[in-house]
Amino acid sequence: MAALQSHSLLSSSFRPSQLPLCRGKWRTGAALRLPLSSKSKPPSLPMLSHSPITMEGLARTEQTMKTNKLGHKEEQDNSSFVIPKLLAVAEAAADRAEMHAIIGEQRNNWNHLFLHSINSITLTASLMAGFSANAEDSLPLGLCSTVLFASAAGLMLLVNKIQPSQLAEEQRNAARLFKQLERSIRTTSVGLGGGAANEYDVEEAMEMVLALQKAYPLPLLPGMLEKFPKSVEPAKWWPKLQQRRRKGAGRNGWSREMEEEMRGVARVLKVKDEEQYVRLSKLVRDINKFLASAGPMLAGLAAAGAAASSLGVGHGSLPAAVGGALAAVVNTMEHGGQVGMVFELFRNCAGFYRRLEEEIEFNLGEEEKMREQGEVFEVKMALQLGRSLSELKELASYASPVSCEDDEINDFAGKLF
Repeated sequence: MAALQSHSLLSSSFRPSQLPLCRGKWRTGAALRLPLSSKSKPPSLPMLSHSPITMEGLARTEQTMKTNKLGHKEEQDNSSFVIPKLLAVAEAAADRAEMHAIIGEQRNNWNHLFLHSINSITLTASLMAGFSANAEDSLPLGLCSTVLFASAAGLMLLVNKIQPSQLAEEQRNAARLFKQLERSIRTTSVGLGGGAANEYDVEEAMEMVLALQKAYPLPLLPGMLEKFPKSVEPAKWWPKLQQRRRKGAGRNGWSREMEEEMRGVARVLKVKDEEQYVRLSKLVRDINKFLASAGPMLAGLAAAGAAASSLGVGHGSLPAAVGGALAAVVNTMEHGGQVGMVFELFRNCAGFYRRLEEEIEFNLGEEEKMREQGEVFEVKMALQLGRSLSELKELASYASPVSCEDDEINDFAGKLF
């Protein structure tokens, strides 16, 4: 009975009007109905324009996607082999450097052995020719001295043809350049050269190796460089400079002042440094040619005098002794003084300055964004010329022929040697 009374009390006390109003202001069910009028239309979807898709089009699209995917994969595979290729070229350059160093040492030994052997033969023959003048039987001594003088003359002709001292200098320079190339390639392979390595770096490295191999050949015959060239040109051991595949930003570190400075450096290199070493090379070549001709000629005259003395014709012992002594002196001046080595040294110096000149002109001829970074290039040039940056800037006054004539340039660009 009590439960029924409580239920009636709760039902009588509950009124909808007593509920709290919601902020959303809920309406009655009639208000929630959407009125539909005769003018209202159902919503319509936009019409999508489409073209008919055929099986051929699907096949063509799929083939294009496969081709692009294969091309991208092949490009990734090629780029993954760049570093091993560069390291292989670096190993080849290191091997070439070792070969040139070994052969250079061998040819330097040739120079000393031939020098002392020829001098010993010549002086011995001269002593025999001198003794034969007072000997009762001069025939044996005269024949021996004749044979020795003829042998010395033949050896002189051979040695003067190959110039062992010049050969040794060629191999020493080649070994140094191959070691320098090896270090440059390894620097590029580890990414310290200003960007990631690519196939162009591999091609450039191989061209440098082949150019060095052609400039300084290992075999004597055939391929030996001419020792007495008619026209003296600076040594060239680098391939033709080509446009580098690099992109810079802005002026790439270059300015108008730096361009004028580099033009001045290139002009001084051409007018003074390169010209000086070419002129010295010609002078040394002429001296070497004279000595190479005088030595065998004197030894041959001594052989003729010794033969005449042994046969009792005239007094040939004295001319034989004097001629042999002079032949030994000439041979010592030529090969002991290593005149051929000096000629090759001057020719290489002229080539060194020619290379710097070409590198400057090549960079100035390129677009600014394709040039080598200006500040790095300036530091490299200053160090290779043995100058400081402030001393290098002083050469900017020679940039234009209007500022001064070629004869008025008194300064040299290089201070290293």
